[in-house]
Amino acid sequence: MKYYGYIIVLILITFSCENRKVLKSRNISNLEIETIYTDSLLSIRAIELLDDGSLAFAANNGTFGLYNPKKESWVTSKQMYDSLNLHFRAVSHTSTDFFMLSIESPALLFKTGDNGNMQMVYKEEGLGVFYDSMTFWNDLEGIAVGDSKDGCLSIIITRDGGTTWRKTPCEDLPEANDGEGAFAASNTNIKTIEDKTWIATTSGNIYYSNDKGYHWEIIKTPMFNNQSTQGIYSIDFYDAENGFAIGGDYTKPDIDEANKMVTHDGGITWQLVANNEAPSYRSCVQYIPNREGNELVAVGFKGIDFSNDKGYSWRSLSKESFYTIRFLNDSIAYAAGSGRISKLIFKK
Repeated sequence: MKYYGYIIVLILITFSCENRKVLKSRNISNLEIETIYTDSLLSIRAIELLDDGSLAFAANNGTFGLYNPKKESWVTSKQMYDSLNLHFRAVSHTSTDFFMLSIESPALLFKTGDNGNMQMVYKEEGLGVFYDSMTFWNDLEGIAVGDSKDGCLSIIITRDGGTTWRKTPCEDLPEANDGEGAFAASNTNIKTIEDKTWIATTSGNIYYSNDKGYHWEIIKTPMFNNQSTQGIYSIDFYDAENGFAIGGDYTKPDIDEANKMVTHDGGITWQLVANNEAPSYRSCVQYIPNREGNELVAVGFKGIDFSNDKGYSWRSLSKESFYTIRFLNDSIAYAAGSGRISKLIFKK
């Protein structure tokens, strides 16, 4: 009986190995860029792929819109509030609603209303108010982050699907560095996976919560952050353990020192990678989906770069300028920037 037991174990191991797919890293070298929307008056830094495959955006001049990829058609509108020229750099969605948040005072947060119009669900006024990005953990709970005010980061949270939002008091948050905030460059300085949350800041810090924003701790990183224009511009996680962050200095975009880092322990520790190597400043980094965390793309106004080894080395794909990118699948993405939104197709 013992002999037969060994045989069964051997068969199970062999069967498991034969059926385990080994994902080979791709050598993507060809990138097709098709512009699908243009407006020379817009700076588009916030795009969102909705559950049905459509693409939403919000930008300056109060402009927001929705793209139907099946019909290849756009519907755009302008959000009015008094005589203000609203500037949106943060958007998110649930299965039922789309949200967009303006940056400066008064910060105004709108959600899809029952009548099809956007309705305001949060307003904040005052010196230093400036919101940068937002996302949702699930259909009920969401978070937005802004620059520090009164000694702590500005964090607002909803627990009822976005109908009401509450600002987290400073006594429930770590003390912020002087002038610490988050860059409103691509709506990617917050990442959530299940209950976990990572917020990347201008001071090169990661604010971490493992309980959907009820408690927070600060994790120091080696990211370059000697001046107010330096720090972490974008963060992404492939899963709860593996993450990547990128930044630099948009006023000195050719500096590639200490602007890229990786974690393999859930953000507890971070290691600089490709130090003093391209890419330099980039405003957004995203993992390519379904590639086991091996492949990433970074974009910025200086170009588009690709890595197939978890971010340890990079290859330039294009000098085209974009601020932010979102992947539809492992070969197609949408990117937005100055005056345009484009469809990107990645090929070997």
